Amino acid sequence: MLNWLNLTDINQLDDLIESSVNQKVIIFKHSTRCSISNMVKDRFERNWPKDLLEQDVYYLDLLSFRDVSNAIAEKLDVEHQSPQVLIIENKACIYSANHNFISAEAIKNELIA
Repeated sequence: MLNWLNLTDINQLDDLIESSVNQKVIIFKHSTRCSISNMVKDRFERNWPKDLLEQDVYYLDLLSFRDVSNAIAEKLDVEHQSPQVLIIENKACIYSANHNFISAEAIKNELIA
């Protein structure tokens, strides 16, 4: 099972950005009311590589924490999308994918690059 960690406030986001100097950080932005977002999240979970089960993935519920999503767009200079997955390294977004372009395999490839 994927190791989801809830991303719920801007201070936590700031800490994640800081920690990206030492390790890559993954954020999955999700709209709980969107059928496409639900489908993509389900596929992402089903296809998550078994060898990455210990990898933390931060889950952002866009409807409950829109301020955090706005802060992500501002602090990392990325356009808001939903669903969207981001990889942060050295305090910058190095990878972004949205909608049907979200792929667990592509994330794995970015993590080991």
